[in-house]
Order: sequence, then structure tokens, then C-alpha cells
Amino acid sequence: MTLPLVVGVDGSDSSLLALDWAMDLAARSRLPLRVVHASAWERYEAALPALSRERSSGQVLAEHIVASAAERVHRHNPDLDVSTEVTPAEAVSALLAEARNATALITGSRGRGELKGTLLGSVGLSVAARADCPVIVVRGDKAALAGSHGRIMLGVGDPAMCREAARFAFREAEARGCELDIVRAWRCPAGEGADAAGPAEDPAHRHERQAAQLIEDLVADASVARPDVRLRRTTVEGEARKTLVHRSAAADLVVVGARRRSGRFGPQLGRVAHMLLHHAACPVAVVPEGD
Repeated sequence: MTLPLVVGVDGSDSSLLALDWAMDLAARSRLPLRVVHASAWERYEAALPALSRERSSGQVLAEHIVASAAERVHRHNPDLDVSTEVTPAEAVSALLAEARNATALITGSRGRGELKGTLLGSVGLSVAARADCPVIVVRGDKAALAGSHGRIMLGVGDPAMCREAARFAFREAEARGCELDIVRAWRCPAGEGADAAGPAEDPAHRHERQAAQLIEDLVADASVARPDVRLRRTTVEGEARKTLVHRSAAADLVVVGARRRSGRFGPQLGRVAHMLLHHAACPVAVVPEGD
């Protein structure tokens, strides 16, 4: 069975950007698109007296939101297979349930109820941290949203967190026909002397070499199935969070991994993923690593 791409909509401008981005991804990937709106109207209106058999205002609004979203999809891409769902539940719970049967889950960076000054809404952050499938939070400038840079960036951290993220990044780069920039940031710990690396190699060079080798190991595994993807291997001295946020300005998508930990629910967001979700200049994909 082909699992759909799921996009959460709530009628906000942010969710419309996510919807447009999701329909483009669905068309490239030849996947069905499932449009989901979650609202707790049923819970809040259940206690009200039933003055008539007419549908509640909350239900009418919810149905209008998904119908408008479906119409927008058909208008832009009439051949796309699209379905809709209105779920009377809290947004995070509903989207996490949808993620169990999705190829990827796509959300906007802020919802209707979020404060305008917030960098990332609570729904997007919670779903990215806990979903079973890759989560893409759509944010960034017009160039990135339009895919104008022709580049996807994969942030390489702990090797145990990167395998699924690498496969995801390779697939997307191949589908777009664009370059994949694989970035590993490294730092030489303060006070590390040259003697620690031996007389033939200074510590900075050793750390840079190790970063380059980590990229090569990852590429060797992920590129077997997709050898035609154009690669750029980048090692940068500096803090990973700042490096990836800075380089996201020249990318159409940045991909990072999240590690499942025994006894905890869902992937755990590290500081790098958290920083990107709040500050990246392009959409961010958080890909969970399997057990």
C-alpha cells in the first residue's frame, strides 16, 4: 500500500504555504495527498443544548477549511489524488495519529492561534519531536519555498542519527534533480595541544579529516541506490547549529535526523534540530531514525 503525504491545515496563511509545498512534493513523488484538519469543536460544543439538528458552527468551519484546501489543490494540480479528513481532536494528537500511516507529515510554522511573534508554533514543534514518520515544517523565504536554489542540505551529526535522514535527502535530491550538500561542522576543543595528535598532524587538521571521513562513510551507504545524485561534501569549522542555520539561506530544504531512545516516546529533538526549526531560512525535514 502506498502511504500518502499528510498535510495539516487550519486556514492560516502558514498552513496554506504548507499545503502548496505539500502538493508540489506529492506531484514530484507521485504520492497521494491527504489533507487533515484537527479541531476540538466536538468536545467544546458537546455540552451546549441542541437547539436544532443543524451542524455546529465549529463543524461547519472545519469542513469549510478542508473543502477550500481540496479546491486549492484541484485548481493547481487537477490530476493529484487528494483526500480530506476532519478530526474532532487536538491538533498534535490528531497529526501524530495520522503520522503512523504516512510517508511524511507536513505542517506550517505557525497556526491560527499562535502569536505572530513566535518563531515556531507549538504544534509544529511537538509533532516534529514525536512523529513516527519524517516531519517537514514549511518555513523560509520565497526563494526557498519556490525551490529556486536547486540545493538540498543534509546536516550530519551523530552517525547513529543520520542514516534514515541521508536516505530521505538522497531521494528528495534525486526527485528534484538538484544538488545535495552534505555538511558536517567540526570544532577543535579549546586547549587541545598538538602533541595529542602526534608530531605529523595538528588537532585542527585531525578533526577536519574525521569530519570528512564521516561524510564519506555516510555517502558510501546512501548513494548505492541513487548514484546519479550530485553531491557536495562540506566540512566547516564552527558550531553546528549556527553553521546550518547560516547555510540554510542557500538551500531549498534542510534535512536532519532524530534518534529514537528506549523508554521514551518518539524521536528526541537535539539542539541543532530545535535551532533549525526556529530559525532556518528554508523548510526543515526532521527524519526519525529507526530502532
